[in-house]
Amino acid sequence: MNSEPVQPDLVRHRDDGTWLVRFTGRILVVCPKCGGRALVVPLPGIGSQKYFSDLLFRPRRLTCSGCGAVAGWSAEQRDTALVGAVPGGTEDPFFRRPLWLQTRCAGRILWAYDVEHVDALAAFVGARLRERRASPTRAMFARLPAWMKSAGHRDEVLAGLATLRVLAGRSAPADRSDAAHERGDRPRHHGSLFFRGGPY
Repeated sequence: MNSEPVQPDLVRHRDDGTWLVRFTGRILVVCPKCGGRALVVPLPGIGSQKYFSDLLFRPRRLTCSGCGAVAGWSAEQRDTALVGAVPGGTEDPFFRRPLWLQTRCAGRILWAYDVEHVDALAAFVGARLRERRASPTRAMFARLPAWMKSAGHRDEVLAGLATLRVLAGRSAPADRSDAAHERGDRPRHHGSLFFRGGPY
């Protein structure tokens, strides 16, 4: 898949502490039925979210425009609390489907949830000067693996992100990346709970 590297507009990147959860509002995954591109989004009609962290608890719907597959997800309920999903790794945090946007890069697997996520990563990786303006506790950029942040891998990672951008525009099973498979690399659950008195 030939593509030009994503060229970020800025050489300076300011990290304001963006969480990975911000990009879970729209996740491209491998369809469990046909192997094409499916979409995972929050169930509509629930009302507006107050915080990005709400995205970890909201009911989800998986849909595939190719074969018509549909599936639903709801957060586990523990007494009066909802147990949140945990983003990270090469599977979506809700249905545990392999991410559609995966490619081999620098001897590893480069992944993203959707094009907005690709753009954010490209802006960070392509920057020559990086400024941190928030606590790194859960900030996405601070938690990226060292190989992605290395200047020595910059061009290779940007080229990989360009490949992911191309993949985002394709949907047929035959377009699936050879890297888009289950790996069992889901993150350890950190026990996030939302006490809202019951399900959505």
